[in-house]
Amino acid sequence: MIRKVKILVSGRVQGVYFRLFTQNKAKHFGIKGSAKNLADGRVEIIAEAEDAVIEKFIKWCNKGPITARVDRVEVTELPSDGLLTTFEIK
Repeated sequence: MIRKVKILVSGRVQGVYFRLFTQNKAKHFGIKGSAKNLADGRVEIIAEAEDAVIEKFIKWCNKGPITARVDRVEVTELPSDGLLTTFEIK
């Protein structure tokens, strides 16, 4: 089953290459979507893939790269439309 989620990551996640590491991990898992910095200091990730893959990705987001400090991860389910084709940094 394909699942699409919005993941909001709080902590020291901007200026530490969090989006680039996220893109690399998403490509490794075969996840489609995007990652962008928000004005409030969080990173917003949109991710679409098989349910089991999304669960692994969310688990990774709770740790993030060694350069980051993740304090909180919020996951919101989104309707899956299958329109995403790559994983990009915005």
